[in-house]
Amino acid sequence: MPKAIWNDEVIADSDDTVVLEGNHYFPLASVREDVLVPSETHTVCPWKGKASYYSLRADGQTAADAAWFYPDPKPDASAVRDRVAFRRDVRVES
Repeated sequence: MPKAIWNDEVIADSDDTVVLEGNHYFPLASVREDVLVPSETHTVCPWKGKASYYSLRADGQTAADAAWFYPDPKPDASAVRDRVAFRRDVRVES
């Protein structure tokens, strides 16, 4: 089962990830809510749409904008709706 590990802690695990452009998109419900901090950052992907971000916070450490999601993805990217992906400093193991 794929799991996302940050600072030696599992912050998400699910056997229902979507892999897109080399990133595992975890169902939002599989991510530990206690580590997610909403961010004001947004970016735009031409084919996926507008991305929103979370920072990660645990044990006094913060990783700014380390997770992203597409609240309203474009039709070609609908598979990532309600899913979260992580930056490379969050290790994903299968």
